[in-house]
Amino acid sequence: MNKIVHEQSRLKILVHLSTIGPSESTSVSFPELKDALGMTAGNLSIQLKTLEEKGYIRSEKSFVDNKPRTAVAITNEGRDALVEYLEELESLLADLKKKRA
Repeated sequence: MNKIVHEQSRLKILVHLSTIGPSESTSVSFPELKDALGMTAGNLSIQLKTLEEKGYIRSEKSFVDNKPRTAVAITNEGRDALVEYLEELESLLADLKKKRA
């Protein structure tokens, strides 16, 4: 299993971002993401850095009304990694169900 995606906080981030929009151009602000996931700013920042280094998300920093704004979006690579992870998880669960039947 993909250890980057498997970690609970990163999985939550990828799932949330994948439900926001169908393309890489759909982003969410850092505070919105923090509130939606119930994460601390520090933890979210660390997890986003890991995902961005892997190429699974992209972040864009800008200023809005002279205030810094960070927008985050899932990349196509991140969406593919999430789908692959979920398919592998579904396969494991199907195998478990077969063994229990």
